[in-house]
Order: sequence, then C-alpha cells, then structure tokens
Amino acid sequence: MQFKDRRDAGRRLAKALDAWRGRSDVLVLALPRGGVPVAWEVAKALGAPLDVLVVRKLGFPGQEEYAMGAIASGGIRVMGETDGIWPVSERELEAVVAREQAELIRREQRYRAGRAPLDLAGRVAILVDDGLATGATMSAAVKAARATKPARIVVAVPVASVEAVQVVGALADEVTCPFTPERFRAVGLWYDDFAQTSDEEVDQLLSGSAPAAQ
Repeated sequence: MQFKDRRDAGRRLAKALDAWRGRSDVLVLALPRGGVPVAWEVAKALGAPLDVLVVRKLGFPGQEEYAMGAIASGGIRVMGETDGIWPVSERELEAVVAREQAELIRREQRYRAGRAPLDLAGRVAILVDDGLATGATMSAAVKAARATKPARIVVAVPVASVEAVQVVGALADEVTCPFTPERFRAVGLWYDDFAQTSDEEVDQLLSGSAPAAQ
C-alpha cells in the first residue's frame, strides 16, 4: 500500500474508523504537524470535532530522526530503551528535553491561538498521526490524553511498524492501522509526497479554511 500524501492517507484511514462516524461523544486529536492533515480528513469523514495534542519526539543527539523518547503536554515524558544504541549522557538528554519543550510550548500557543483544549472527560478520543515507527511519540500522547479521563482512547494511523503497534496497543484501548508492512524502515517510505507539513498548513486546517484535497 502506498499513499499519495497525508490527505489521501487520512481519507483511507477514515474508512477503517467508520464505526465511530456520527457519534456525539467522539473527538479527533491530531499530533502536529504531520498528523494534522491526516486527522483533518478523519474528523471531516466522522463528523467529529478536531483538536491538537502537541507531542515532541526526543531524538538522539546527531541522529535526531531516531527517537529515544518523547514529551507531551502536562509534563509527560516517555523514554525508550537507549542502551546499546547510542550512548547519551544526562546532560545531553536534558539539553534535548529543554529544546523540545520550548518547541512544544511554541506550537501549543500558535496552534491553539487562545482556544482552550477540547474536554476529553468521558469522551472517545481518537489520536491520529501520519504513522508510527517506534511508537514513542504516540505513547507520550496516549499518556497525556489518559490524564484527562476519556472514556476510551483509540490510536489511529495509516501505517506503522508491527513493533510500534504492539507498544502503543499496550497503552491505548484500541489501535486502528490499515497497513503494517513487514519491512517498515520509515514512515515516509509509504508516501509519494511526504513533504514537511508547515505551520501555515496546520493553521489553515485547524481554522477550517483548508483547500479541497486533490
């Protein structure tokens, strides 16, 4: 399976989530930035409100594409197994955390634009990203969402590694992922267009002024 772009992936993912369509207790939470175009299509198809849940990956120093953990709003920090991969000192780790915390705050302020987060208490929260490699970022998102007492947490992504689905599945109530390739390697390999999602595109999608998908 190959996706044209994130909007295409969102439309396909929405079909796998059809059981949640039209329910008043469902909310869709996007992990910015790449998860927002996917989640926008899901929210539109399900007729559900859309919000963001800001999470930041903690990349290894010098190897930032590889996650050693993640942070989320509310002081949530999730760490993976780093021993035997690349040695990271406590000082290096805290420097990464400080940098990503600053970006997390910036994104929350920009994307919310003064809006309060949606109330998840007693609701079904569908957490959406453009894919899962290690599951670290989504694990932090699930823990952050869980603290707000939703009735159910559903993780929904178009593509993921088998290992990431297992990691996230141990934390979420349900995982929906239409495509788990045996040889995963990286999320971007499964998209024809995996260009970085801009702040401007996120602003458009969250404001409801996004152009129609091609």
